[in-house]
Amino acid sequence: MAQIHALPVRKTQPAAVVAAVMPRASTDACSNCTARSLTICASLTQEEQARLAHLSTTVALQPHQMLFQEGDNAEHVYNVTCGSLSVSKSLADGRRQITGFLGPGDFLGLNTRNTYTISAEALTDTRVCRFPRQQFQRLIAETPPLEHRLLALAEGELARAQEQILLLGRKTAMERIASFLTLQSERAVARGLPGNPIALPMTRAEVADYLGLTIETVSRCFTKLRKLDVIGLLAADRVQIKQPERLKALSEAA
Repeated sequence: MAQIHALPVRKTQPAAVVAAVMPRASTDACSNCTARSLTICASLTQEEQARLAHLSTTVALQPHQMLFQEGDNAEHVYNVTCGSLSVSKSLADGRRQITGFLGPGDFLGLNTRNTYTISAEALTDTRVCRFPRQQFQRLIAETPPLEHRLLALAEGELARAQEQILLLGRKTAMERIASFLTLQSERAVARGLPGNPIALPMTRAEVADYLGLTIETVSRCFTKLRKLDVIGLLAADRVQIKQPERLKALSEAA
C-alpha cells in the first residue's frame, strides 16, 4: 500500500481536515479511473499514460478544504478525477467572486505566473491527480496529444467564462438561476452522469457568489421556480427539473 502523507492544514480550515497525498506506484489506477475518458489522459497512448502516471500523485480532499489559495506558489497543476470544487478570486474588501465549479475531467493550476491567480476549495469529498508544474510543462512539449487535449479543455473553460460574463452582465436574477440550473444539467450529461435530478454540491451562498446575487435573491428564485412547478427541491443538494423546456425558456427570457 502506498504511504500516505498529510498536507499542512490551512488556518482557515478546521484542524481535523487533512488532505491525504498518495504516491501512485503504477498505471493501474489510471487504467481503472472512471473519469479517464474526461481527463487529460483520454487521448494518450499506454506509453504516454505511463509517463504521466510517473509524475502523478493523488490528493484526497474533504469538504471545505483548500487545494490551494490565491497567491500561493504555483508548484503543481491538477486534474479532477472525482468530487467537485469551487474556484474563486478575492476582492480587496474581503468579498469573493466564485468564477466556476469544477468536477471530474476539469483541469486547473496551469498558468504563466509563479503564483496561483485563483483559490480552489473542495465542495465534497474530492480526489485530484497532482503533477509538478515544471515537469508537466516539459511533458506537454514532448507529447502533442496532451497539448491538444489541454487546448480543448482551455476552449471549454473560455466558453464557460463567456457564459458567466453574459450571466453577470445582462441577465436578470431569474434568468441567471434558470441558466445556472440548465448548464449544471448539461454539464452532468456531458460527464456521463444523470442530468435530472441535478446534483448541486454547492450551498445557496456559493450559488449567490457565483451569480453575483444575494442569498435571499437566490432563495426567492428557487422558491418561485418551485411554485411554478418548473423544479422540485428533492433535498438541499438535489433539484428535479419538472419542465426542462420552460426552464430553458426562462433562462433566455428578454
